[in-house]
Amino acid sequence: MISETARSRNPAGHAGLLENLFAFASALTEFFESRFALVAQESKAALVQLLVLVSCLILALILFAFGYGFLVASVVAGLAHVAGISWLWIALAAAGLHFVIALALLLVARSRMIKPLFRSTASELKKDREWLKNLDTTNQSTS
Repeated sequence: MISETARSRNPAGHAGLLENLFAFASALTEFFESRFALVAQESKAALVQLLVLVSCLILALILFAFGYGFLVASVVAGLAHVAGISWLWIALAAAGLHFVIALALLLVARSRMIKPLFRSTASELKKDREWLKNLDTTNQSTS
């Protein structure tokens, strides 16, 4: 008789509301822990990518400033050449070299900016959304 009353309270044999809430909280905690671990792992890679990007931009700006300085020096040397002094071509070549190196560094920085960050996290979240869509259609077809 006692077993019958326990069965009438919980006819399907499932856990009670409190146990289900604890299980849900535990599953939710595990889900967020795994996602945070993935974000932390990709954050390290993103930091390295960002450091390379910033260092290339800073170095490109420095070399551009040197190039500008050599360009100004070559204008000055050009004026000196008019006066009979001949170091114009060396200064122009140095300016051109600095501009080419700065352009190469800017292209490296641009290629780093194109790469998407958090690729694995985005793919995991996409899988989660697909799973939720499939779960929703499965629940609708069974009811």
